[in-house]
Amino acid sequence: MATKRKNGTSNDMANGDSPGGKPETAYALPPSLFAGPFAPLMEGPMRDMIALQSQAAQQMMNAFFPPQTPGEAEGGEQADGEPANGETGDGETGDESQTDWNEIVTRLTAMWQDFARQNPAMAASGLADPSRWMEMAGQWMAQFTPGQNDAANRAFSDMLALWETMMGQFMAAGADPASLADLPGLPRSDRRFADPQWRDNPVFAMLHQAYLMAAEQIMDAAARAEGLPADRKMQLSFFTRLLTEAMSPAHFPLTNPVVIARTLETGGENLVKGMSHFLADLQAGQLTHTDKTAFTIGENIAATPGKVVHETPLFQLIQYTPTTDKVLSVPLVIFPPWINRFYILDLTPKKSFVKYCLDQGISTFMVSWKSADPSMADIGWEDYAAAQVEAIDAVRERLGVPAVHAIGYCVAGTTLAATLAMLARRGEDDRVASATYFTAQVDFSEAGELKAFIDEQQLAAVDSLATEGFVDGRYLSLAFNLLRSPDLLWAYVINNYLLGEDYKPFDLLYWNGHGTNLPARFHREYLRQLYHENLLVAPDAITLNGTPIDLRKVKTPSFIQAGREDHIAPARSVWKLTEQFSGPMEFMLAGSGHIAGVVNPPEARKYQFWALPRPKGKAKAQALPDSLESFLDQAVETSGSWWDHWLGWIRDIDADEVKATGKRKPGGRGDTIIEDAPGRYVKG
Repeated sequence: MATKRKNGTSNDMANGDSPGGKPETAYALPPSLFAGPFAPLMEGPMRDMIALQSQAAQQMMNAFFPPQTPGEAEGGEQADGEPANGETGDGETGDESQTDWNEIVTRLTAMWQDFARQNPAMAASGLADPSRWMEMAGQWMAQFTPGQNDAANRAFSDMLALWETMMGQFMAAGADPASLADLPGLPRSDRRFADPQWRDNPVFAMLHQAYLMAAEQIMDAAARAEGLPADRKMQLSFFTRLLTEAMSPAHFPLTNPVVIARTLETGGENLVKGMSHFLADLQAGQLTHTDKTAFTIGENIAATPGKVVHETPLFQLIQYTPTTDKVLSVPLVIFPPWINRFYILDLTPKKSFVKYCLDQGISTFMVSWKSADPSMADIGWEDYAAAQVEAIDAVRERLGVPAVHAIGYCVAGTTLAATLAMLARRGEDDRVASATYFTAQVDFSEAGELKAFIDEQQLAAVDSLATEGFVDGRYLSLAFNLLRSPDLLWAYVINNYLLGEDYKPFDLLYWNGHGTNLPARFHREYLRQLYHENLLVAPDAITLNGTPIDLRKVKTPSFIQAGREDHIAPARSVWKLTEQFSGPMEFMLAGSGHIAGVVNPPEARKYQFWALPRPKGKAKAQALPDSLESFLDQAVETSGSWWDHWLGWIRDIDADEVKATGKRKPGGRGDTIIEDAPGRYVKG
């Protein structure tokens, strides 16, 4: 559907074609270009909301600059017939600020035209125009309400009407909001509007307060929706929250006082730089969070010395060089999630869990998964389970040991549980001396907001994305960013696109943006069998590599870590591991979330953890309570990192040590290695 522009062009013409089929010499500059590159996710009832914001924004901006179209900078006329380029009706010229602004508009328009010529399909898609968001969200929301009972839709419409009323009140001629600035406190607070400029100017105070009230009403309407099963109601609330977050006036250059002030201060250079950032992200298909030039894999990130000692088409096995003269006789193999790269556990030396393990005298191995390509289309979940067994056996054979300690992080922890159930059924579970689970789930009945993406319609949509046999990691990254969109999405839209700030180097965000493709078959099986059907906790409902699995048969000593603020694997869901295994278990709740709750080195002295008092002796089972709430009632809170607590658990299982010689030091005389760490796969 074409959206009409003030200058008479439409979205249909953005690719350079005129109605008659002849190429146009200019491209329409989307009026809401800086609202963010994520429009295709949300077409629907946001159209009216964005239109209201655009109208209010235009009225406010008229106080700074007279209305104009991009063509005016080249000497054209304004839509109302007034002369362009700052000239008055009697030939007088306006002030210099107007001339400067015309220059900025010219530069912005030229940048967009150049991008549109090189990327006509993307320019025509409406990606940069939030006014195109409306139809998608409306179509999506309609699925939640039966046709004969549209109470939820009416409630949503009422909230849109409320928004329009509030906008009209403070924009109406004669309205006097000055008294608002004298109030000791505004009715609603939100850290997105913490800058004093949102309060000091009564117009913007009214604007953001009206938005917060409307957002609150919209969320309440979603919560009151009737006639929906629990999972659909959760979906409705989740996506309604995303919509209200997207509609924040902070995300639009003309309704954000901080952006207006920066624009006046820099003469619009912030918008030019922001446009450059925005177009680069459109081209890459991914939001940039950090200065990517600040990091080089293998040099200042993922740089712990080691060698690749084993390789398959699915993974490389890295053995790290020991830093102590003696090491524990039982080695450690770490299985990171294949949704991201392994070096979340090997960032800078001060944050590296790998280096910590080496310095504590543990022979440490890491699996580096290959990012999927078309050749991996038929790789399924059972192939990752088989890969875990192969890595375990490769370490056992290389060092001549009967068993290993194993760590599984997130999806790799879920798979490790299934792998151990498979080995237990075969009578081969003695290959693993202990299993540690970082933020892993096996029972997905309370798996958190990620379940909002899992229903038949969305599973079909995901399948449609995997036309080349794999799911692009950028889609997965966006899904995780949406779980915390104010922090991981919109904050960067404001800083990088609207304020034009330079990217800051941050190792964690560099890792976060280093996406990994997933094999289409695995992604489909994992979402359907686990998230959607919750089959892993049903005995023998899943067969891996010819073996039915039952988690109740897992007797391997288990250390289960959860994050108190984890929004990907909620602590309540991780706790459910304790209800499945039969062996000795220790549960530990860490402060913070899915990443910071794990990557929390002792020297950082951050956060805290909760654990039950540990019994004396080797690998004694803790008597875990029946619920997470009961655990918290009994647990002892300790400040700082939990890593030393985990190390004590490992040493309780087996404290025997050997000299760090021979193949304990990879790459020595007579040792066959493939290449230096971190290997090719992590760079692909």
